[in-house]
Amino acid sequence: MPIVPDVPAHGGDQDDDRGAALAGGPLFRDETPPHRAPSHHQPQPQPQEPMSSAPQPASAPQKKNAGRDLGAAIGVGVALGAVIVVSLFVVKAVFVGVIAVAVVVGLWELTSRLQERKSIKAPLVPLALGGAAMVVAGYVRGAEGAWVAMALTALAVLVWRMTEPPEGYLKDVTAGVFAAFYIPFLATFVAMMLTADDGAWRVLTFLALAVVSDTGAYAIGWRFGKHKLAPRISPGKTREGLLGAVTFAMAAGALFMQFLIEDGTWWQGLLMGFAVAVTATLGDLGESMIKRDLGIKDMGTLLPGHGGIMDRLDSLLPTAPVVWLLLVLFVGSG
Repeated sequence: MPIVPDVPAHGGDQDDDRGAALAGGPLFRDETPPHRAPSHHQPQPQPQEPMSSAPQPASAPQKKNAGRDLGAAIGVGVALGAVIVVSLFVVKAVFVGVIAVAVVVGLWELTSRLQERKSIKAPLVPLALGGAAMVVAGYVRGAEGAWVAMALTALAVLVWRMTEPPEGYLKDVTAGVFAAFYIPFLATFVAMMLTADDGAWRVLTFLALAVVSDTGAYAIGWRFGKHKLAPRISPGKTREGLLGAVTFAMAAGALFMQFLIEDGTWWQGLLMGFAVAVTATLGDLGESMIKRDLGIKDMGTLLPGHGGIMDRLDSLLPTAPVVWLLLVLFVGSG
């Protein structure tokens, strides 16, 4: 897995400034670099050739680098989208299984990185079993079922870790409870969206708005981004990119709520699109903070061009409860 090198905080995937390392060098070829002491045996100066009056060709401007294999990323994205759409509109229970699988893989990635980088051993077995049960409970029993499954999963983590030596118990179970809340509990809100009569359209709206927000941030930030949003956390993010995310998501939200969600209106979509852009950005920054602390670039390598499952779920997880709540407030839970 690629490790983030120890670079200044303003470096990033889309604004690689490694060339700035040359800034401390001499401005001219015959200058002594500032960090070197002058030598006592300097060579005799050579006669300089007269400078040519012919204009020198300008150096070609460097193209921006997106930092990802876009071909692989698009291919994987299309394949994932096809799986999601087919499972959503054929059998809802199949989509619940897709959520459960994504949760288990995400838990495996997070616990593996915690153990590799921080020697934190969050117990995967109770997390995986409890996480899958949490998603199913949210689909079958709603929020009450999700909370009960969350509590039982946390208890299972506490008990499971007792079978090992007490050293590191507190940090291991703390990480385990955090992982249970961060991944499967937040994912249960997607399963709860699905229980409505138009549940498939609600989930599709949620996913589409998150994708549109991410696309708007990427497109506008890559082309026009100049002002860093959070340089110490995610150097590639810009304020212009956030504005692009908000604009794209609000426009898409108005269309989706007006034409796909029963009893939905365009102004509700504007509010939802704004909320999605904000929460998706915060989710991305939150996972970036975790990866910075762990000293890694991606959570995994399972998805070419994307990283790991968690690198795709980062913006979706905190967005799910917000979209679920807004849909319940706007058009009800039925």
